Amino acid sequence: MLRPTLTALLALSCSLTTVRAADFLDPPNWEGLMQYWKIEGNSIVGNSGAKGLTFNTFLCSKKTYKNFALSFKVRLKEGKGNSGVQIRSHVHDAAKFAVTGPQADIGEGWWGSLYGENFGGMMKMADRNQINAILKNDDFNDYSIKVVGKHVTIRINGVTAVDQEFEKLPDEGIIAFQLHAGGPMEVTFKDIVFNEIK
Repeated sequence: MLRPTLTALLALSCSLTTVRAADFLDPPNWEGLMQYWKIEGNSIVGNSGAKGLTFNTFLCSKKTYKNFALSFKVRLKEGKGNSGVQIRSHVHDAAKFAVTGPQADIGEGWWGSLYGENFGGMMKMADRNQINAILKNDDFNDYSIKVVGKHVTIRINGVTAVDQEFEKLPDEGIIAFQLHAGGPMEVTFKDIVFNEIK
């Protein structure tokens, strides 16, 4: 029976370590319709204004990413509206900062699902009954997204909503936070922690 050498074990360990991107939330690293967004410390607030929006718009990273782990607390004010976090996506309309790609969804009926924004629609629907049982409708919920290779894992308040491979997942792309079209809404992402997986 072959036994792994210490060198091989160390190499494996290094390949699995994560590297904190200290400048992940620095405002110069992001772009969007900034009248709707505020970045402060490790928090992001999106507010669509008193009239709401007629189109989806996103706060987009200028940098692209491959493998990463992203966690945060998120709240939709009064439980209203819809948001989400794009992974491995790209901007297709710079005037509106509209994007194409997979989205970890946030909103009534969709929490924890993986949706293809301008990318073919629903990729994986989360179990609504399971998620609703642990969801805090008008409070902060713990949300985490991990992307490694073609595998996506989404968890809400410790419950796994998505955990599988998606062959159509792009190899690389931006991360983006969503404000959805519709009535007035405010979404707050706080305690954001980002680790790029090398």
